[in-house]
Amino acid sequence: MRALSQLPANVKQYLVITGNYWAFTLTDGALRMLVVLYFHDLGYGPLSIAMLFLFYEFFGVVTNLVGGWLGARIGLNKTMNIGLALQIVALGMLLVEASWLTVPWVMAAQALSGIAKDLNKMSAKSSIKVLVPENANQSLYKWVALLTGSKNALKGIGFFLGGALLAAFEFQGAILIMWVALAIVWLFSLWALKDDLGKAKYKPKFKDLLSKSRAINTLSAARLFLFGARDVWFVIALPVYLSMTLEWDHWLVGGFMAAWIIGYGVIQAFAPNFTGKKQGKTPDGRAALFWALSLTLIPAAIALSLDVSEQWNTTILISGLLLFGALFAINSSLHSYLIVLYAKGDGVSLDVGFYYMANAMGRLIGTILSGLLFESYGLVTCLWVSSGFILITSILSISLPRHRHRQQP
Repeated sequence: MRALSQLPANVKQYLVITGNYWAFTLTDGALRMLVVLYFHDLGYGPLSIAMLFLFYEFFGVVTNLVGGWLGARIGLNKTMNIGLALQIVALGMLLVEASWLTVPWVMAAQALSGIAKDLNKMSAKSSIKVLVPENANQSLYKWVALLTGSKNALKGIGFFLGGALLAAFEFQGAILIMWVALAIVWLFSLWALKDDLGKAKYKPKFKDLLSKSRAINTLSAARLFLFGARDVWFVIALPVYLSMTLEWDHWLVGGFMAAWIIGYGVIQAFAPNFTGKKQGKTPDGRAALFWALSLTLIPAAIALSLDVSEQWNTTILISGLLLFGALFAINSSLHSYLIVLYAKGDGVSLDVGFYYMANAMGRLIGTILSGLLFESYGLVTCLWVSSGFILITSILSISLPRHRHRQQP
């Protein structure tokens, strides 16, 4: 405790924010797995279960846009704590008797959880811009990558946690344990976070939500297609394909997806090592274009291979998925750094919230297309659409700003 008290104020704030984000992410991943497994046991099919999360994704679009404006007006500490409080309410909604756990009720709880998640994420990502010294771009990239990567790794661990809690304590007991744990984190956060964190010196008007620089607009559009490209085959099509076509059981499907997300998060955290850190460089628009182009051909190659040889489908799909995950993680981490770099220091959450609104829109479009395309045409079509989306990301990345001078370390 003495060592913690001697840390610089900005480091202590970063640790509190990261702890909040980690705790929230664990409950978010665990809650998703609990809902999936619980409703599967009740006899719901994969597509029906996926639709339970439709509002979770939809409200992310609205929350990121409005939440960025709210964070600039009232401070990121408040939006982060509001997000934690809403997740506690969402968990509380699931503590009712089993007869109350109807599809509309669970969809409403998931909608609230989606709002909470995006308030929490927007607050955490925006806070780094405030806490890292100006022009320390390598440090900024390192901390953004670490926060982003650790979040996704913990989300995967949350999947395992949800299954373990369900097996040990059943649905109600698992939800209660998470509710108590998150309530403790929330109370600590109310006490520990600075009141003025990220609050703009001016009072941004609502019209400022859509008034962005060309770089932010371009990066946001690229992000939309990047995440649409992932979710169009990963969210629904892939787990259903693994279950129905390859005949994997549900535990194997869930475990594999969780392990993939953990690995994806680890690579995100180390993304600076792949994008020029050893040469003392920080990435720019040129790097975003290079890594997007590197990813473009992967889904197309998997699609072609699946068409050519059915005998090796499992090997092709798993190998391709691992390669896609590694390259996608670098693309995602690089984008996360660039938005924090491009964002204005005063009222940073306005720009970050707008960007993550585009991110949520991409996830929503990808989720809907994943179900529709897979049901009508199959996994191969989803993969071709994925490659098309990444190609659009690459084209958009051409106009992203490039360094005109050497960045400061």
